[in-house]
Amino acid sequence: MSPNEFVSNEVSTKELGKQKNYKWEIVWFNVTCFTLIHLSGLYGVYLMLFQAKYVTLLWYVVSTIFIMMGVTAGCHRLWTHRSYKAKWPMRLILMILNTAAYQDTIYQWARDHRVHHKFSDTDADPHNANRGFFFSHAGWLLVRKHPDITVKGSTIDCSDIAQDPFVAFQKKWYKWLMPTFCFIIPALIPYWFWNETFSCAWFVNFARYCTNLNTSWMVNSIGHISGTKPYDKSIRPTENYGVAMASLGEGWHNYHHAFPWDYRAGEPGIFKVNITTTFINFFSFLGLAYDLKAATPDMIKLRATRCGDGSY
Repeated sequence: MSPNEFVSNEVSTKELGKQKNYKWEIVWFNVTCFTLIHLSGLYGVYLMLFQAKYVTLLWYVVSTIFIMMGVTAGCHRLWTHRSYKAKWPMRLILMILNTAAYQDTIYQWARDHRVHHKFSDTDADPHNANRGFFFSHAGWLLVRKHPDITVKGSTIDCSDIAQDPFVAFQKKWYKWLMPTFCFIIPALIPYWFWNETFSCAWFVNFARYCTNLNTSWMVNSIGHISGTKPYDKSIRPTENYGVAMASLGEGWHNYHHAFPWDYRAGEPGIFKVNITTTFINFFSFLGLAYDLKAATPDMIKLRATRCGDGSY
């Protein structure tokens, strides 16, 4: 999928017309699972405050950041947008980290995100921000999908993703890989290496998992509601510093929707925190990431001058 195709798809969503109402059908199994996950995460926070060893707190921070790279640098910037290329060692690392993040398989995550970009903030968008903050944050995972998502989502070409051997391997063995890398190994590491209690390590890992989930969801919710629009005022995605900090660089969302093919997902700058870009640049230095696509300063300035809200 070419950069120009992404841009034209974004613009074309304006022509889709008025939002249609539909009846929300709650999936109670998902409600129960996410409730238990977040209660476990809150208990993990309690243990970090009053019981966990200091090295376990450090493990929480390190594992949260690196596992999130499987989503931001992997699913998002590599497999969804093809904004750079990666050699097999990096793709293997990102596949493992993405599995540890447990936000569904690479294939399904990338497919849904391509649908989100093509039909952004319409009924065909899986986490349509026009449905409200809670829906775009987590509610979209608790109800049946809008019919438009299935109908219009079927027009998205994901053959390139399906042909990646790492994506295919993960998809085939996901039910075994996910619990191993998301829950078992992250809990066993503190238990084995510095004698943390297994119960504490287990629930601290749930706190890590909840952190990864909610920082990703913040991009869909807060990142489509609050912030500036220096690059394109006609779309909902915004530039939000807080979201960018929490999501390791994914909160420069107005830029990202203006230039979805840019591997940086945000304009570089002194105050433009973007840990994911630094991660990709490091692998580029090692020769494992290459063909990094980026908008030129002239392209950025022209887009901001022509379409921005004046905050550039």
